[in-house]
Amino acid sequence: MPERDGYIPGVPCWVDTTQPDPEAATRFYGGLFGWEFEDVMPPDAPGNYFMARIRGGDVAAIGPVPEGAPPMAMWNTYIQVDSADETASKVRDAGGNVLMEPFEVMGAGRMGVFTDPEGAMFCVWQPKGNKGAQVVNEHGALNFNTLNTRDVDGAKRFYGPVFGWGTLDLGGGDDMWTLSAYGDHLEERTPGLRKNMAGMGAPEGFADVVAAIQRIPADQDDTPAHWSVTFAVDEADETAAKVEELGGKVVVAPFDAPWVRATVLADPAGATFIASKFVAENKDIGMPAGSAAEGG
Repeated sequence: MPERDGYIPGVPCWVDTTQPDPEAATRFYGGLFGWEFEDVMPPDAPGNYFMARIRGGDVAAIGPVPEGAPPMAMWNTYIQVDSADETASKVRDAGGNVLMEPFEVMGAGRMGVFTDPEGAMFCVWQPKGNKGAQVVNEHGALNFNTLNTRDVDGAKRFYGPVFGWGTLDLGGGDDMWTLSAYGDHLEERTPGLRKNMAGMGAPEGFADVVAAIQRIPADQDDTPAHWSVTFAVDEADETAAKVEELGGKVVVAPFDAPWVRATVLADPAGATFIASKFVAENKDIGMPAGSAAEGG
């Protein structure tokens, strides 16, 4: 059964991919992750929005590139908020831009599309009928969201006021976005969670982590600031091989990193994403330079 029935404000809650050919993308991701799809748009709608599901629980979606936007495939991160309109004001006040003013989505919720001061695009979701991803942290489901940036201090000045985020310094240049209420929320849902994390060697405060920060290496001049999406997988190496079989591309071959074995992949249309297997034995391994900055 689906394991999530909602999120608290300030937590990434949904991902979707915009594609020049949504139907072709369903064949790729269905073959890769075993997703089953339903077009949730009305019959007379001008486009499709394919809801992807595992065991009947929503995990992600595939839709068309918005009218007037460049014909480019990409994965999008949504962050839950109490009010999309109030968040739009906070984005402007903090120096970001509003790409799409908040609008209603067929009774499912209200959303807006924004960029931070460095240009990284993200969406916000004010839930109504749809409360976000129902299945997470298992093979083929959303596992993590990461801001890839050159200006970490600037990002902190922006996302702190907009979402109430703080940061957790893990050392070695890695930071995590934290939300003080999130650990309490998770502990309420799963009693003993903090104790279990501590037993595995997780740093104090890790239960409050909602997303990650990855510095874009100085030698990657052509990589723009962006939010990347990570899916959990049973085996990173097998997933990379499957991507190539299905017509996609391995951008960064499988590598070992703190807590995980991961790989950066691209679908046939060029949308990049990360596939990650949890490996507790890797907790003290260093992150290869540039490994995650490729994902988007």
